[in-house]
Amino acid sequence: MAKQVTKNKLQWALISGGSKGIGYGIALALARRNYNLVLVARNEDDLNNAKTKLESIYSVQIEILPFDLGQEESAVKIGAWCTEKDLPLKILCNVTGLGGSADYLSAPLTDSLQMLRLNTEPAVSLVFHLLPLLKKNQPAYILNVSSMAGFAPITVKNIYSATKSAVIFFSYSLRYQLKKDHISVSCLCPGPVFTKPSVEKETIEKLGWFGKKMAVSPEELGEIAVNKTLKKAMIIVPGFLAKTVSVILRTLPKKWIAYIYYKLASTPS
Repeated sequence: MAKQVTKNKLQWALISGGSKGIGYGIALALARRNYNLVLVARNEDDLNNAKTKLESIYSVQIEILPFDLGQEESAVKIGAWCTEKDLPLKILCNVTGLGGSADYLSAPLTDSLQMLRLNTEPAVSLVFHLLPLLKKNQPAYILNVSSMAGFAPITVKNIYSATKSAVIFFSYSLRYQLKKDHISVSCLCPGPVFTKPSVEKETIEKLGWFGKKMAVSPEELGEIAVNKTLKKAMIIVPGFLAKTVSVILRTLPKKWIAYIYYKLASTPS
């Protein structure tokens, strides 16, 4: 468990899924802006590695909370920990989620249900339990991480795109509900992010040069996400090409998009 928090003049941000990938990219951008960080992730070794790297670069305080947000009680314990320390929390970043490209009709039901839970419940639960602290330290910010997949019913990623769509809709409505409390809600909807070699390989295999042009690194993504969040942007889509595609996806009728994805998936490579 993390050590006792020592209060100082710096403000705090909590990042679920903050030890690697997109979460770590966001952590870097926040540390660069002198935010102290609470990093939450399942693997304690990964958290310690992230903490060591961040503290070697920036003069900020890093607390780690090794919790599996796939477990219902984790959000309750995280909320209790932050409340007990009276953490001056200004930013909540909900990054935790599960990817994968397995088709719903061929994947085990347990995999689909796990994705439904992990891609939606942590964000909903953490907002609920940490909202009192955010209200206390307003103006404050919530950043929920979705995906461009949330704009489209993707045939071969049925459950994934459905969960990411849920995060977008949750963020839209929450933004207006919390406006009176001076809490801004943003939703990050990136295209491909090369968080590991397997993601890069799959992206290039499926989308070729187009996917490679849309892709951004976790560090670049984190910088854009934090910059736009602090400017109170609602939907954040990094990169000109990805932004253009996202506009098309949001404009076309959903049945057309589903059909296009279905035909692309059915076409032999």
